Amino acid sequence: MISGSAKWLILAPIFVPMFAGVGFSPALTQVAYRIGDSTTNIISPLSYYLPVMIGLLEQYKPSDDTEVGIGTVISMAMPYSLFYIAGFTILLIIWYLAGIPLGPGVSAAL
Repeated sequence: MISGSAKWLILAPIFVPMFAGVGFSPALTQVAYRIGDSTTNIISPLSYYLPVMIGLLEQYKPSDDTEVGIGTVISMAMPYSLFYIAGFTILLIIWYLAGIPLGPGVSAAL
């Protein structure tokens, strides 16, 4: 499913009460979901931009015998996805442990 809003519409009724049961606010649940969703969108085979990326790689490939496909795009984007998910997760943990509000009047804990 490509749309982040549609995914959240399906998953929010599950995640929000589940994490509220352990003391996390709905805002923190949404931040964690957005981190996971946005960092893995670049390696999704359903991405809108996949044909564009394949076309650009095909145009600028080093030799004519090199094949370019979905696997090429995903394997080139995977290190970035892993770096982003690790970095954003560490940032979220620091943010939570420091007790910084997620927004005006919104704390990370209930």
